[in-house]
Amino acid sequence: MGGDSGNGSADDRPVFPEEFARALAALGGFEATPAIAVGVSGGGDSVALVLLLRHWVAERGGSLLALTVDHGLRPESTNEAAAVGQAMARLGVPHRILRWEGAKPSAGLQAAARAARHRLLGAACAEVGILHLALAHHRDDQAETVLLRLARGSGIDGLAGMAPVRTDGAVRVIRPLLSFSHDRLLATCRAEGVDWIEDPSNHNPRFARARLRAARALLGGEGLDGERLGEVARRAGRARAALEQATAGLLAETATIHPEGWITLTPAPLLAAPAEIGLRALGRALAVVGGPHPVRDEALERLLGGLAHGQGGTLGGCVVRMRRGAVMIAREPVAVTERLTVTPGASILWDGRFDLRVSSRWKQPVTVAALGAAGWRKWAGRLAPERLPDLPVPVRESLPSLWSAADLLGVPMIGMCYGLVADGQEPVDRAKFRPLSSLGRPAFTVVSDQDGII
Repeated sequence: MGGDSGNGSADDRPVFPEEFARALAALGGFEATPAIAVGVSGGGDSVALVLLLRHWVAERGGSLLALTVDHGLRPESTNEAAAVGQAMARLGVPHRILRWEGAKPSAGLQAAARAARHRLLGAACAEVGILHLALAHHRDDQAETVLLRLARGSGIDGLAGMAPVRTDGAVRVIRPLLSFSHDRLLATCRAEGVDWIEDPSNHNPRFARARLRAARALLGGEGLDGERLGEVARRAGRARAALEQATAGLLAETATIHPEGWITLTPAPLLAAPAEIGLRALGRALAVVGGPHPVRDEALERLLGGLAHGQGGTLGGCVVRMRRGAVMIAREPVAVTERLTVTPGASILWDGRFDLRVSSRWKQPVTVAALGAAGWRKWAGRLAPERLPDLPVPVRESLPSLWSAADLLGVPMIGMCYGLVADGQEPVDRAKFRPLSSLGRPAFTVVSDQDGII
């Protein structure tokens, strides 16, 4: 269980309820009787967040649900998760344990565990209809994030650190502790007489964050303490928010999203925009069509420069080229490799882009795959030329289609099974473009003590 942090910080006051209430008020967006879920590892930071939230929701007649993810990475993790549940029971806070099932990667373990944790927490919130998911990242976590990203050569976006508020699907993720130090959170636990669990991975030199913690005193002596790095994150976040707002304005002016899953951009305003804004707009469009693949800045710069001379290319799983006076961004057909066997009546997300429902009229499972060039020829042979949709080649070849062995059953985006349905008849198979990345996602949030969210 926890004891002193050993960091020698002079600020070891507990976080007072009034301070915490101001931090939440700056985030805004809560119901009159808020329902909040909180991720609890059992460490001092997350236990302190539970204590503070318990008081805050009680004052407002709200509710609190504690969620613990058992990653299964250490033999004792199951017992630790159960111990957290017992501690929550003593506090009168409902608690659920979420388990990360399946094989664990040998490389990038912490990143994979973090992604699994966010996925499980978000799904649990959606299941019970809770909008707000509170996480216990604090000022020192933010400082470590900035240092790690600085070491990796990050620009403004990386140095902005973690956002105090972000949308993750149907869940609003909030981090109300980013202005409070780790020492103050431990002091909050002590003031309430509540113990916590120390995670040994926090001190394991195998992990970069643990190595940074070991060098904390040295870095602080050079002025790189948590407060100073938190200010770096706040200022970088302010710049990032302004850049994203300008990018959103450019996309509103230039972008058209087509229901078959492609985007066109009006070239004149795209190429006339400041380079940083144009690059961001182009990168955002690539992410919507091709998925959230990492794209190197140099490659994005080459692509935007080529468009100025009428040249295109492939990047981020997309084909980009000029078409009829516009910049066409379409899914690269060779990148669409997903083939799924779907039972009649089932709904799936295909290629990370399309919500697809297979009709229950089929007598056996069907295969969902990209239409391809041969599939398009089969489909076009069934329709009169004037009934064929005017789609770019990459778009039509990467459309979802339904197959039974070598028999093409249908193309839900542009027609139904074995031809078009009768006028007024509802389609039997449905597909809707729903990318994982939104073209108009909310800008990065920055919280100021004076102004709340900027």
